[in-house]
Amino acid sequence: MIRSRFFHASILGLGALVILVSVLTGALRHINTVPVSISAPAYLYIKKGQTLGAVAREAKGLGLAKSAIHFKAAIRWWGLEKKLYAGEYEVLPGESLAHILGRIKDREVYRRRLVIPEGLSVAEVMPLLEEAYGLDREGLLAPAEGSLLPDTYFYERGDMAVAVMNRMKSAMNEALLGAWETRDGDLPFASVEEALVMASIVEKETAIASERPLVAAVFINRLRRGMRLQSDPTVIYGITGGVPLDRPLSRADLRAETPYNTYRVGGLPPTPIANPGREAIQAVMNPAAVPYLYFVADGTGGHAFATTLDEHNRNVARWRQIERGSR
Repeated sequence: MIRSRFFHASILGLGALVILVSVLTGALRHINTVPVSISAPAYLYIKKGQTLGAVAREAKGLGLAKSAIHFKAAIRWWGLEKKLYAGEYEVLPGESLAHILGRIKDREVYRRRLVIPEGLSVAEVMPLLEEAYGLDREGLLAPAEGSLLPDTYFYERGDMAVAVMNRMKSAMNEALLGAWETRDGDLPFASVEEALVMASIVEKETAIASERPLVAAVFINRLRRGMRLQSDPTVIYGITGGVPLDRPLSRADLRAETPYNTYRVGGLPPTPIANPGREAIQAVMNPAAVPYLYFVADGTGGHAFATTLDEHNRNVARWRQIERGSR
C-alpha cells in the first residue's frame, strides 16, 4: 500500500516535471521567436569581459527582451553563456531575439563605416576620425598632408582610430606607388612625392572626372615651360592651412607671401594641399596629350581650356559675363 502510494506520487511528480519542462520550453521558444519591441535599429554592444548579467541588463534597456531574466534564459537556452563574443550586434525592427543570438553565435559583428571624400585636407579629415562613433581616439595625431587615401573605411566599435588612419595611409601608399609604376615616361617629377603634390592640386581644381587628365595636362605643361602654376586652391591653402576659405579670394590674397602662393612662387608648393583620390592620382601619372596651358570656369560647373593667352582671355571674358548675369 505504501509502495503503491509512493509509486503514484512519483508518477505525479514526474508528470508535473514534464509539464513544467514543457511550459518552460514553450516559454523560451516564445521569448526567442516573438519580435523585439523596437521601432528603429538597435545595437547591442558586448564589451570584452562583460558579465552575462550586465549584457542582459543592456539588452533589456534596448528593448530586446522584456526582462534581464528572459534574456539570460534565452542565452542559456542557446548555450551561449561562455560564448558571448565581444562586439556590436545590430537588431532590426520585426526581428526576433533568436536573430541576434544567432549573430552572436556566428560572430556577425556589425561593421560601421567612415566615408572620407576626395579632396579633404588633413585638417578636415581629423574631425571625421575624432567624431566617428565608437572609435577609440587614444594616441590619434594628425598625419602629413596628402597621406590619407579618400575612400569608405569599415570598422568595428571599439577599434582604434589610429589603426583606421594607418589603413588610410597604407591605401594611399599602395595607390600612389601602383600609379607611379605605370606613369608616362616623361613627367616633370623628380619623385613620387612631387606627383602627389600635383595630384592634390588637380583634385582641388575640378570634381569632374573627365576633366582631371586635362587639368593635370595644363599644370604639367606649365611646369615643363617654367611657367607658374597660378592655382587658386594653393593660395587658399597657404592662407587657411587646409580649412575652407569663407570668402572669395582677393587681390591681396594673390599677393600674399606664402610658400603655397603659386602666383608668386615657381614650381610646386612644398607639400600637398589635400588628400587626392585615385582618379586624380591616375590623371597626374597619365595626363591627357593636349597642348593646353590655361583653363577657367565655363559657367556649367566645368572649365574652358585654352592653348594661347588670347584664347584664354576670351574664355575669361565670357566667364565674367556669366558672373555678372548671375548677380
